[in-house]
Order: sequence, then C-alpha cells, then structure tokens
Amino acid sequence: MLEGIAEQAAAMGCGVVDVRLLRVGRSVTLQVFIEKDEGAVTIEDCAAVSRQLSVWLDVENPIAGAYRLEVSSPGLDRPLKREADFQRFVGALAEIELRGLRDGRRRWRGRLLLASPGSVALDVDGVRQEFLLAEILKAKLVPEW
Repeated sequence: MLEGIAEQAAAMGCGVVDVRLLRVGRSVTLQVFIEKDEGAVTIEDCAAVSRQLSVWLDVENPIAGAYRLEVSSPGLDRPLKREADFQRFVGALAEIELRGLRDGRRRWRGRLLLASPGSVALDVDGVRQEFLLAEILKAKLVPEW
C-alpha cells in the first residue's frame, strides 16, 4: 500500500513523508503527510493528492471497511524517517527517541551534524553523540522561533 500511495503522490508532484493508519474504536483514519521539493505544501496540493489517492484507494481497496482519508503537510515538527530525511536537514535542531536507554536517557535533542549510511550525529549541548538509525524509534525536527 505504501508504494502505491507514494506513486500517486508523485504523480501530483509531491513526495510522501509518512503514512499512518489510525484505529480508534470503530473509526479508521488514513493519514498521509506530503512534501514538495520546491517550496511549502499548499492546501491545493493536499486537495489534489487527496483526490488522486481517493480514486486509487477506491480501485485498489487496500483498507477493509469505511475509513477517513487525511492528506496534509508534515508541519514544523516534521518527522525524520529515512536516512535521506536526516541528510536533507543537517544543521537543523532535531529530537530523537531511542528504542532503549543510553546513558539513562531515551530522548535526545541537538543540532543534526551528520547523516551517514546507517547513522546520524547530533551536537547535544556541545558534545557529539552518534546514533545508529536502527536505535532510533522516532525522530522529528524541532521548530526554532
């Protein structure tokens, strides 16, 4: 399903940042977060991708039963999922949550210094900390005001 969603978004000039299928009671929501290489995602972009995905989802029918489709920008606290995401945002402030503890901590916040194959490095309060991508449960950008 993820590959199909990415193909449909690409047909509309957008990339997929994240896809989430949320179930709360009997309610199911498919959330698709999109981005564009050139500039911010607009409401028109979200509407176009939503229309494109709606047709594709109706034909392919990958989700059993009723669901709601939401297409949006990832926002200022954009999730970092792939190595390419970390590389793109080198220099930005980020927060990562590890799968386990390191030095008694699970959450780390710092400036992205480097993204190399399989790992990332953060400057955490002036100290370089390196993390394997496999160690990272979640990561996101931290908005700077």
